[in-house]
Amino acid sequence: MEILFYRYNNICEPDILQTFQAFGITVHTEEMEMTDKTITPRQCAVKIADWLTEHTFAFVFSINFFPAISYTCNRFHVPYVCWSVDSPVPELFSNALKNEWNRIFLFDRTQYEFFHPINPQRIFYLPLATNTKRWEELILTMTEEDHANYSSDISFVGSLYTEKCRYDTLNLTPHTRGFADGLMEAQLKIYGYNFIAETLTEGVIREIADADPDFYKGADTYGDTKRYLVAHQYLGVKLAAIERERILNRLAEHFHVTLYTNSDSTPLPNVHCMGPARTLTEMPRIFHASKINLNITMRPIESGLSLRIWDVLGCGGFLLTNYQAEIPEYFEIGKDLETYESIEELEQKAAYYLSHEEERLEIAIHGYETVAKLHTYEIRIAEMIRILHSLS
Repeated sequence: MEILFYRYNNICEPDILQTFQAFGITVHTEEMEMTDKTITPRQCAVKIADWLTEHTFAFVFSINFFPAISYTCNRFHVPYVCWSVDSPVPELFSNALKNEWNRIFLFDRTQYEFFHPINPQRIFYLPLATNTKRWEELILTMTEEDHANYSSDISFVGSLYTEKCRYDTLNLTPHTRGFADGLMEAQLKIYGYNFIAETLTEGVIREIADADPDFYKGADTYGDTKRYLVAHQYLGVKLAAIERERILNRLAEHFHVTLYTNSDSTPLPNVHCMGPARTLTEMPRIFHASKINLNITMRPIESGLSLRIWDVLGCGGFLLTNYQAEIPEYFEIGKDLETYESIEELEQKAAYYLSHEEERLEIAIHGYETVAKLHTYEIRIAEMIRILHSLS
């Protein structure tokens, strides 16, 4: 079997590419967008068409959905397989989502339930995974110096989202700003259910959309995208910025907290800020050496499990994460990982597990064993291929 893998430098790509190859699949890669982010949809379509003219592929694959690839594959009658690993993905509102030759896999069940009716025979749910073999190889080479350098009571690896927050740049009326701010404050108190999209008024949606000249206005969409994008791209990102700053500052009042990020950490005076961590070399060492790895899921990921959850566990790290509705489907809370549903509970559990080392290590070991047995890329890709075969 031969496939074409369209790459743009997503962090999941190396593991998925390796898994395809381990299954005996011959993988050709198109990598122009890995170095040139100005590639247009038309250029993408032309390049894919060139590949499909010269080769016979079982399918074309990408991380996340590219309408230009979908339209091109549809024209050539070649399956287009993609696996969404982000939320929101505005491109999912393209009419290309309806194409017959799509095979679309979404990692968040709520995201899946939202988009599935648009093309019910060709949109599927598939949670994310981790590559325990990759992490094992690196962790087994860790030295005492590595453990000392990457150890922390509580560590957090990720963006603060302040540099990505369009909401802060908008010129809004006091009414709209007050309504949106109040709605976000209410959402911050609730874990496991996101109500912002359904609560937004048409007037607030219209004003926020009109206030940003760069608001996503896809000419090729099958419905009104404004409610979804205002809730997720604007208020959802702002929520992430608020929540991460508040949580890290609160924890730093009582614990040694280490942050690895590209974001401006000025608002976190008591947090030990280390700058960014390299994904494939430093990040797994941090996960393995930290006493507690903190995960704060972006609210636009409504019910699903972010890649961070799988990777922390895959590195044998202890994970303390916000509650997500899908966690009990895959893990036993208190046995594989720990969760919190308020900042007070987070603070209490951090104190508890820092003072109960044996229990903390037992949970980390069991969490690793669970993902190594049930949630690797080999298992997910095998399920993907099984579904693809059922459609042929």
